[in-house]
Amino acid sequence: MSSPDTILTASSDGPITTYDPYAGTVLVRYNGSQCPRNGVTLIGDNQFATSHVSPETGAGSVNLYYWWSPSCVRNIPLPEPVAPIAATTEGSYLFSGGVSGRIHSVMVLSGEIIRSFHAHEKPVSCITISCDGSLILSGSDDGTIAVIPTLLLLSCCMDKYSNVKRFAGHKLPVTGLTTGMGRSDGIMISSSLDCTCKVWNVANGSHLQTVKFSGEIWCMVMDPSETELYAAGTGGVIYKRKLKVETRKQAGQGGETVVWGGVHGGAVVAMVMLNYGGTLLTVCENGGVYAWEVDSGTMIGGCGEKVGGVSGVVVVKHGGGFGRRGGESGGYGGGRVVGKAVTEMTEALNVVVEDRRRAISNFASAIEINEKLLNLMLKEANIY
Repeated sequence: MSSPDTILTASSDGPITTYDPYAGTVLVRYNGSQCPRNGVTLIGDNQFATSHVSPETGAGSVNLYYWWSPSCVRNIPLPEPVAPIAATTEGSYLFSGGVSGRIHSVMVLSGEIIRSFHAHEKPVSCITISCDGSLILSGSDDGTIAVIPTLLLLSCCMDKYSNVKRFAGHKLPVTGLTTGMGRSDGIMISSSLDCTCKVWNVANGSHLQTVKFSGEIWCMVMDPSETELYAAGTGGVIYKRKLKVETRKQAGQGGETVVWGGVHGGAVVAMVMLNYGGTLLTVCENGGVYAWEVDSGTMIGGCGEKVGGVSGVVVVKHGGGFGRRGGESGGYGGGRVVGKAVTEMTEALNVVVEDRRRAISNFASAIEINEKLLNLMLKEANIY
């Protein structure tokens, strides 16, 4: 069975590797990065980036790779060691979270640091971008969550703290964040070492639901309909829990937890959905990669190497196409559409921005014409 997707796993002490998750074959290995947790992201269609901490100096940077080159093709130095990174859909901008609690926004083409924003009091542990690209969401070792307008991190002129939302999300470090479809009024889910996942309203930071588990949670994903949550962590098992509840009492209880997948032999540190939500892929801390049929909870494939220290995984769509993440729809916050849909959304937003620029230009021209007419009228009034 062949997969329309490939996966890329990063490691803190081994190579970066791409796999066919069904055939279990290694496609390419990349070297030269000591990648911390959540430190890998796709850059447009033909590149990916990893955060890197020098083992000799402890200096932080980001390494850029082309899919066809096994070695780093470019290194972007950063002011401090960083771990989590995320990039805009088209790959123009990169956001990295530092040990100081700052988020550094970088222009990929030039390597210029646009802004360093103080988002948390302790190290940034995870970063993600909302589906419409308008918000940067970050979690920290101090348990806080920050919701920051993307434009604020891309402009040195905007007020530093305008429209920034910060709130205490968890009692222990936040390990992951994901968003539903919809605009900035959608939902997000956070996972934590405090054994919970929480559902939030992105717009105002209000808490919607807490889902409790029996162990520390390192990763989670939603299904395409945004009605089911899959989470895993230290225990090495997969938790499946309903999200869409009908009554306030059910919301408080969080529904019934289904547990499956106890074959990992270690903590599950990453998971992603494949095949439009039909397959769940889990990655163990020791490098093992497992594919599960979502409907039955049956393991249908496995691959990976005992590399140790797996720090992150991303899905590369359509095999050798190397596009963005795949798409899903429906549910709690209106669904999830990524990949081609996100690209189309980005193009639409660019059109809106251009139309706005034209409107502002036309408005300025109209003001100028009105001023000239007013001056002429005043001159005529003075003559008579």
